Amino acid sequence: MTKTDAPADGLTHRPIRSFVVRAGRMSARQERGLAQGLPRFGVPYAPRPVDWDGAFGREAPRVLEIGFGMGQSTVEIAAAQPERDFIAVEVHPPGVGNLCNLLDERSLSNVRIVMHDAVEVLEHMIAPGTLTGVHIYFPDPWHKKRHHKRRLIQPLFVALVASRLAPGGYLHLATDWVPYAEQMLEVLSAEPLLVNTTEGYAPRPTWRPETKFERRGVRLGHEVRDLLFRRR
Repeated sequence: MTKTDAPADGLTHRPIRSFVVRAGRMSARQERGLAQGLPRFGVPYAPRPVDWDGAFGREAPRVLEIGFGMGQSTVEIAAAQPERDFIAVEVHPPGVGNLCNLLDERSLSNVRIVMHDAVEVLEHMIAPGTLTGVHIYFPDPWHKKRHHKRRLIQPLFVALVASRLAPGGYLHLATDWVPYAEQMLEVLSAEPLLVNTTEGYAPRPTWRPETKFERRGVRLGHEVRDLLFRRR
């Protein structure tokens, strides 16, 4: 996940973040996945563009996922699209450990994990105009009004994401909190580099699997909204 506020001269060194790194307990399996899997699947943060062709061992269309949670959707999408490479960004150790285990179990080689703040990853590790797509699924809605400034989807952040997309590349978001969806739609629609692929919200694309979290939200009466924009 990411930091979201910014001074007038850029996105770096913002004091407000859209995530809180919780000191939750990790299972032995997650600890093992983190210790054994991250050296194989991880790419360390670096304040400079990364040779992603070298990191993946090939040249392929590249998709960035921000905040993959426990990694189940990441694995399903990567398995269904072996022709693409996926850069998965997350700060929470249990999720990173779990994704490492899932990648190992599925013998997937087209995912690399960066365990770091996504804004700094976008700013420094991803060159402009190089991404085929960006996935941001169910980011923290920060329900309370006083916490809305922590929401990930803000104009400066969306401008940064758009700058990293290649022409024709896509930005796909999903949320089960309608007020946040409304903010997302407003912010994305105002970004000059992006154009909506539909009127308002999009149908759920076939590539996004329905998650356990999503099904639980639907049972609780939440409405899931997808947004799909493309880079001009």
